[in-house]
Amino acid sequence: MVHRRGEFILVDRPRPHVALVTLNRPERMNAMAFDVMRPLRDALTEISDDNDVRAVVLTGAGRGFSSGADQVSAGSPGRVDGLTRPTVALRAMEMLDTVILTLRRMHQPVISAINGAAIGGGLCLALATDVRIAGESAYFRAAGINNGLTASELGLSYLLPRAIGTSRAFEIMLTGRDVSAAEAERIGLVSRCVPDDALLDECVELAAQMATFSRPGIELTKRTLWAGLDAGSLEAHMHAEGLGQLLIRLLTENFEEAVAARKEKRPPMFRD
Repeated sequence: MVHRRGEFILVDRPRPHVALVTLNRPERMNAMAFDVMRPLRDALTEISDDNDVRAVVLTGAGRGFSSGADQVSAGSPGRVDGLTRPTVALRAMEMLDTVILTLRRMHQPVISAINGAAIGGGLCLALATDVRIAGESAYFRAAGINNGLTASELGLSYLLPRAIGTSRAFEIMLTGRDVSAAEAERIGLVSRCVPDDALLDECVELAAQMATFSRPGIELTKRTLWAGLDAGSLEAHMHAEGLGQLLIRLLTENFEEAVAARKEKRPPMFRD
């Protein structure tokens, strides 16, 4: 069953414990107008708190993942009555920032199924997800520089260098050139590139696989991976890793269940 979150966001359950979130404004290539981003933020927040959902797939309808800034009408970030233009601008940027941060903070791992264009803010959306898989027709562009602005927005200058390294990120952001799906796979911007007609199935299958693992195991692994990007030292991060591992090892019977399942040649049933 497909549920709508506003007019432009669809939420589906293609497999048990898997939520599929679709940006549904294909005639504008799922541009990041506020009437799309506000319901996206709300849907992600709701899904994060849904204890039946163990993994999430984010994609776009039609021939684009997201084309970034809406060049027709950006709309309003909401609740701006009585505010002056500078304050409205601040509220607008803050609202878009919360979408990126919400993706990062979700309890579940989020896989982006990148179909077609991921431009500007659309590239930022993809980078904020935990795993990125591209269809063969996908392409990526840090578009701000092409529009007379900076290429830095919504965390892009933070996320992209960490994903592909500084030299490649600087070149892509300073030239505004397109990166094909094949190049994106080669440089690590996406984990893999697949045929367009197999993209969604592959992502849903990967999400379903993640959904079989221990809930705190997956959640703590996601948190620890992101925290590692900001760790001040290897030793400090190892302490954080160790505490997470001890928490699950000592307070659950997951390890014993995994050992028993291997002996009995069956899938483990983690009860956490």
